[in-house]
Amino acid sequence: MTTLLALSGSLRSGSYNTALLRTAAGLMPAGATLEIATLHGIPLYDGDAEAQDGIPPAVQQLKDRIVASDGLLIATPEYNNGIPGVLKNGIDWLSRPPADIARVFGNRPVAVMGASPGGFGTILSQNAWLPVLRTLGTRTWFGGRLLVSRAGQVFDASGQMTDEKMKAQLQAFLQGFVDFVAAQPPTKP
Repeated sequence: MTTLLALSGSLRSGSYNTALLRTAAGLMPAGATLEIATLHGIPLYDGDAEAQDGIPPAVQQLKDRIVASDGLLIATPEYNNGIPGVLKNGIDWLSRPPADIARVFGNRPVAVMGASPGGFGTILSQNAWLPVLRTLGTRTWFGGRLLVSRAGQVFDASGQMTDEKMKAQLQAFLQGFVDFVAAQPPTKP
């Protein structure tokens, strides 16, 4: 059984990226599951707070969930043509202390997708994540790209994906990532 952990880069309750992950959870290939995690409860990174109080419990719990998974699926919004701050902040906390980077991210299969109300999907944000993921030592999957543009036409008001063509693209993306993970699963500590 392949278990993927999914992380939405948005805190908004009506987030298209969170809706994309909920849809993905229902379209997983046989023998694979998708668990959705949240960035809620993770404070802004502050080195002084880390030195005084250590790693916040919400961060430690998320780190443990990533380590227990076979791969990480990130659904990234695109804010002002770049990476969303809340998601970058979460990743920054997850990389603390530096000695823990290899345990959490080292050789971990990671895929990035995203949804946006704009016409270009999240292509700039996805591209901006690549150097971050490379620096963390992940094994990023480049076998597919999922850019959900004009998300307001893809999801209904309740966050259900109504576009069948996009569902098929998402299903193919998920199958490709699961195959990638299964071909070389990460070494778990």
